[in-house]
Amino acid sequence: MDIRVRAATDFDDIATMVGPKRPDASVCWCLSYRIPSKENVALKGLDRGERVRDLLSEGPPGVLAYEGDEVVGWAAVHPRRDTSFARNRRIPHVDGRDVWSIWCVRVRPGHRGRGISHALLDGAVAFARDNGAPVVEGYPVDNGDAKVDLTMAYVGTKRLFEASGFVLAAQTTSVLAGFPRVLMRREL
Repeated sequence: MDIRVRAATDFDDIATMVGPKRPDASVCWCLSYRIPSKENVALKGLDRGERVRDLLSEGPPGVLAYEGDEVVGWAAVHPRRDTSFARNRRIPHVDGRDVWSIWCVRVRPGHRGRGISHALLDGAVAFARDNGAPVVEGYPVDNGDAKVDLTMAYVGTKRLFEASGFVLAAQTTSVLAGFPRVLMRREL
């Protein structure tokens, strides 16, 4: 398996990973943590994709994984100060450093179970490092050995983050799909 991870600069590939099957559908587009909540709720249908296109014009909103020429994965990564994690009361700030956040890791159906999530997480860390981040955080679920529903697995698991060199930095009061979320951190 030859998986390459690079900055998400192609809108169509981003749309393949986080956009809807029907262009006018109101799906996440990985905006829920990236933009203010009121704006996220107000955006509907095609406007959601256009908002992602606007964010892309400011720089890559994450990283994409490719197998050959086919896009097979996505990870959202950006400075925390520009995300809702900057104001989130359930996920603490460990210190005042200029942290980057990773909040979504997705692998296309038919490509799962092959280590692509690990490659995406490592690629997101490299992207943050290359853009001057001193530290990167993720907020995965601590599910132990329990299975996480695929619709809620986008935040990753504690075990996935540990495999990429992250360490538990803090507990949170956030819960997703019945599992507590933890703050995992990796120094760069």
